[in-house]
Amino acid sequence: MEAEGASSSGTSGEHRKAEVNGDLQPAGNIKMNEWLPISSSRNAKWWYSAFHNVTAMVGAGVLGLPYAMSELGWGPGIAVLVISWIVTFYTLWQMVEMHEMVPGKRFDRYHELGQHAFGEKLGLWIVVPQQLVVEVAVNIVYMVTGGQSLKKFHDVICPHCKSIKQTYFIMIFASVHFVLSQLPNFNSIVGVSLAAAVMSLSYSTIAWGASVDKGKQANVEYGYKSSTAVGTMFNFFSALGDVAFAYAGHNVVLEIQATIPSTPEKPSKKPMWKGVIVAYIIVAMCYFPVALVGYWAFGNAVQDNILITLEKPRWLIATANMMVVVHVIGSYQIYAMPVFDMMETVLVKKLHFSPGLTLRLISRSVYVAITMFLAMTFPFFSGLLGFFGGFVFAPTTYFLPCVMWLSIYKPKRYSLSWFTNWICIILGVILMIVAPIGGLRQIIIKAKTYKFYS
Repeated sequence: MEAEGASSSGTSGEHRKAEVNGDLQPAGNIKMNEWLPISSSRNAKWWYSAFHNVTAMVGAGVLGLPYAMSELGWGPGIAVLVISWIVTFYTLWQMVEMHEMVPGKRFDRYHELGQHAFGEKLGLWIVVPQQLVVEVAVNIVYMVTGGQSLKKFHDVICPHCKSIKQTYFIMIFASVHFVLSQLPNFNSIVGVSLAAAVMSLSYSTIAWGASVDKGKQANVEYGYKSSTAVGTMFNFFSALGDVAFAYAGHNVVLEIQATIPSTPEKPSKKPMWKGVIVAYIIVAMCYFPVALVGYWAFGNAVQDNILITLEKPRWLIATANMMVVVHVIGSYQIYAMPVFDMMETVLVKKLHFSPGLTLRLISRSVYVAITMFLAMTFPFFSGLLGFFGGFVFAPTTYFLPCVMWLSIYKPKRYSLSWFTNWICIILGVILMIVAPIGGLRQIIIKAKTYKFYS
């Protein structure tokens, strides 16, 4: 990293500038960037991008897809799955392209791209709250999923043992993150992410394979569960949120791309895009069989987590649940890393804490503790998916990239690009409005009979 010459006046106290991966910055920011988790390491390979994206995408959402199908029905369910895959693949391509659209500059964080598109202050206000809610929401849901899967593992391998509260299993799951959260950056969690990506493909295969083995259940019903039109409509809305939750990788894609080296001759978008294509093929291999086979086997009797519906063979279901635990450990870290980056930036730049191990230990441990507490308090799995899926995942995944694309590139009106982006925006806005309504209703219904910390 070489400093360029001092400014023309030549006085000793002046700001110098240095080039960091093609991005000219004041010298005072360089050490900070070398310390922050997103920008501290830029030696990732294209396959890092592939399994980071698989880990970010294929998570708790895939296990809820058969349940979403039961609320959508065959025709609408397949249509929503396919359209979501196409739309999010397109918007992910946009994010990768926009990472280095300004020569000599990299938008390492979602909010930096938002600031370029909408202005310094407005960009922050539009992107940061949504991105934070997405990442914190995912971490809470993954705490719930980790605790649920550990409990299911315990109950399957030891059916006659004394029942242990789910709350304790969430605490056990969280204990791993108090340690792993101290890993400094994305590239340091590469091993965890690879294990998580392998596990996601494995347990997805077990989920649909075991469903095929069980076969179509006797008296299976594919009609809507609710006996009223209003109930059916709200369930439909919630299921849209479940699907949106399943396609959530956009919130960390720029941060993942920031770890790949880049030069004018070899921009980071080429290896990143290669990784994204591989990741999206794996996503399709996980999502479509689980959603369709799970619904085919159990119909509307399927539960909000397909592995809970499957009881036998016991050893296989126990293994699958432990695979889910390993996977959501990796996913939690992928989504927590941008939050750590934001927290540490604010603590050092705004509140003037000195960067170091002590700050990292305290701030990250407090964050893990907060997500653990919220997961123990509100473990409404399917309701949480529907609510958060529509409320913040729809904007950041389905249409915010399109809005930024229109704002920055300004494609010709009525051109193919213009139409494509506006179709995505309209679909995304509809999703954002209706999905939280259904999710919130499910949370309210379940809250009526829920006992805290049961």
